[in-house]
Amino acid sequence: MATDYECLLYQVDNGTCTITLNRPEVYNALNNQIAKELLQALTTAEQDKEVRVIVLTGQGKGFCTGHDLKAPENMQGRSSSEVINQNYKPIIEKLRHLAKPIICRLNGVAAGAGCSLALACDMIIASEEAKLIHIFVNIGLVMDAGASYFLTQMLPRNIAFELATKGTPLMAKDAEKWGIVNKVVPADQLDEAVAAELEYYAKAPTKAIGMMKRMLEQAYNSNLADMIETEANYQDLAQKTKDHTEGAMAFLQKRKPAFKGK
Repeated sequence: MATDYECLLYQVDNGTCTITLNRPEVYNALNNQIAKELLQALTTAEQDKEVRVIVLTGQGKGFCTGHDLKAPENMQGRSSSEVINQNYKPIIEKLRHLAKPIICRLNGVAAGAGCSLALACDMIIASEEAKLIHIFVNIGLVMDAGASYFLTQMLPRNIAFELATKGTPLMAKDAEKWGIVNKVVPADQLDEAVAAELEYYAKAPTKAIGMMKRMLEQAYNSNLADMIETEANYQDLAQKTKDHTEGAMAFLQKRKPAFKGK
């Protein structure tokens, strides 16, 4: 199934929803229209029961270079906080809270808010040519779109400080060493590497994975006692799913489970 958008490509096939940022002439920079469409696309994929896993990627040589400084709406006097809160905050929160796995196919540079889009995904499979960079400091601005949260969650304090305040590019291979990127492959092997992850998640117990995603997100800002209670509550929910029944039966019958995401 394909859905038409002005600035995105949206495709659903065999349980996988692929969302492609489609402004290659500006390396998929973000303007009002693409931000609106991306939030709509994520919501549609969230509500589609046939979708078991989501891929976010970019068309052309870049993944996303962040805020489009040349967009017409930037000439209308909007404050930075208005752009951040209206355009980026809902998207980043949707990526983190959507109860389905989201894989970033990092095909090229991810800068500024584009870097936050990549880091907000659950996994990143990257081309060797890809890089993550925050260059706000080069124009006298500070990080936004959740960048300060993601960098400090994923990196030691001093490394996060250097990347933020010097605008140092983090190449895909180095990001993999730091555990920010799950896997790095040559550009011509990127689709194959992503497909391998999709094959797993499209057949996995989607509801249980969605619960685990929310538990892990909550754990970043919680303590052990609260998380044990949260885990217990989610376990009660997971136990009632059809996938759990199938998994338990498959275990007893010594066969591979056929999860349906229900």
